[in-house]
Amino acid sequence: MAGAGAIAALVRAAHVPPAPCARSLRGLAEARAIPLVRATSSSAAAAAIAPSSSPYFYCGPSLLRLSSDPDSLPARSFSSSCSSISRNAFAVSTSSSEQEKQRQQSELIFLGTGTSEGIPRVSCLTNPSKNCLVCTKATEPGNRNRRRNTSILLRHATPYGTSNILIDAGKFFYHSALQWFPAFGLRTLDAVIITHSHADAIGGLDCLRDWTNNVQPIIPIYVAERDYEVMKMTHYYLIDTSVVIPGAAVSALQFNIIKEEPFTVHNLEVIPLPVWHGQGYRSLGFRFGHVCYISDVSDIPEETYKLLEDCELLILDALRPDRSSSTHFGLPRALEEVRKIKPKKTLFTGMMHLMDHEKVNNELAKLLDTEGLDIQLSYDGLRVPVWL
Repeated sequence: MAGAGAIAALVRAAHVPPAPCARSLRGLAEARAIPLVRATSSSAAAAAIAPSSSPYFYCGPSLLRLSSDPDSLPARSFSSSCSSISRNAFAVSTSSSEQEKQRQQSELIFLGTGTSEGIPRVSCLTNPSKNCLVCTKATEPGNRNRRRNTSILLRHATPYGTSNILIDAGKFFYHSALQWFPAFGLRTLDAVIITHSHADAIGGLDCLRDWTNNVQPIIPIYVAERDYEVMKMTHYYLIDTSVVIPGAAVSALQFNIIKEEPFTVHNLEVIPLPVWHGQGYRSLGFRFGHVCYISDVSDIPEETYKLLEDCELLILDALRPDRSSSTHFGLPRALEEVRKIKPKKTLFTGMMHLMDHEKVNNELAKLLDTEGLDIQLSYDGLRVPVWL
């Protein structure tokens, strides 16, 4: 496997990784639940994209290759040989045809691309030997090894307005929002879709109170019933608000139960992609248009591959360079899946501190010449124009 062996060799310079953290939920009490809303459709939101003088790069309907040279791109851009335009391009145009095109262009923003504990790790920074180069690099301003909990936000533009649809709100969500919401002119959260009920996917639900107290009255949450049952224990006071002390302002959330079938969020069809995230543990990826997002996966059921056909942009779990864990794809397995799914473009996410952004990307770039595979690592703050 060209590239995979070279990438795996990069891990030899790193220290021996610590044991994986426990992800199970134990010893929590059941709580009463309020009536649920079954997910069908939602009205469109009209949260406008704030104009900015800073240009970003527009790639048109085709997803183009991300340069392997991080210095050749402006920060948080997704392009090579794309034409530079301002975010003001989303404003109303005098040309009706141009206006229609602008309204159809959406954008993915990577709020986090790391593991549950994030990068850098405290244990690495306090280690007297100082032998974790990735965590050391991650402390540098703007370094792409700095990674928070895996999460993306879709800024979905339609003729009815623009909606901000978040996938997962983990433990570090508020820190991600502090950095990227002001930088990219984001304000509302029009929906949150949950992949699974581990802390790095739902640990930030309490932080949504800042939005429902100060920006908007409520946030719809789209979640599988099995994960909703976990939330009854971990976030019981957000589900049964009768237990909240009078005067306390917790997150105001509307829970919508989804099944493993298509549902609609703000005029966007979302197709669940069922996968395994460890033995017997179900997680969901999601497809919207030709974009497929699978952040936490150890195996893909055969029936899910049919839902991945004609994928143009695949965002896929790739934890470490040398092997898979019991709950996540490693780089060799992730590359196998890319060869099987055959997307036009792939961005890996969920990387631990053994994955040096620049070194791994340089190796992945070689696969374009040897196998025609257009693959790169994502990074926190990456923006990807998409058409839906």
